[in-house]
Amino acid sequence: MKTADKMYRLKKYDNRSKVNDTQTRNLSIAMAELSRLATTIHLSETAKNNAAILYRKALNRDMIRGRSIDSFVAACVYATCRMHAIPRPLKTIAKESHRDVGDVARTYRLLIVELGLKMPLNESEKFVPGIASRLNLKRGTEQQAVDILRVAKAKQELTGKDPRGLAAAALYLACLRNREKRTQKEVASAAGTTEVTLRNRVKGLESAISIQRADDIMPVFVEQPIAAAGK
Repeated sequence: MKTADKMYRLKKYDNRSKVNDTQTRNLSIAMAELSRLATTIHLSETAKNNAAILYRKALNRDMIRGRSIDSFVAACVYATCRMHAIPRPLKTIAKESHRDVGDVARTYRLLIVELGLKMPLNESEKFVPGIASRLNLKRGTEQQAVDILRVAKAKQELTGKDPRGLAAAALYLACLRNREKRTQKEVASAAGTTEVTLRNRVKGLESAISIQRADDIMPVFVEQPIAAAGK
């Protein structure tokens, strides 16, 4: 009986040692990729360290088994950027990670759920000036886009939506209101989003401001019907 117990303990220690070796190799590969990615997208040392902490948490929970190390590194970097309001789009991070953006997005959602992360909402208003500048819009149009977003936010129409897409949609509606002709393609391109996303966000914002009458936002009439489309 004592021999059997001893053999069991030895086997358990051997298995634990193998797990530790595997995790050590995994972490070594991941940290090298994290350093490369952080340098490429110009992350601070603090941000890089925070992303490393997230990765270690995922590794300790055995979340990475059978999944891409690079995707988890990218997802941890994106999560860190979101938590600390560092403006790095998911698309950029995925591109520099040489991973499909959908793969990184799925891994990011897994991190949120499994680690119970609480992400602050990005303020869509902060994207307005940059997009407006690329479109060479008047100051009044830019301000009205901000007003549209504030009305929509008050009606809780922004929750869970891509802030960049919302900013683009608000600017598109403001352009129509102020007779600054910009096509959906031009606005989407300036915002780094798709026309499909733009159309969906326009529909949502139209709904949010449709009952606004005599306050800051006048009713907006779109130049063409907004076709139904998926995200």
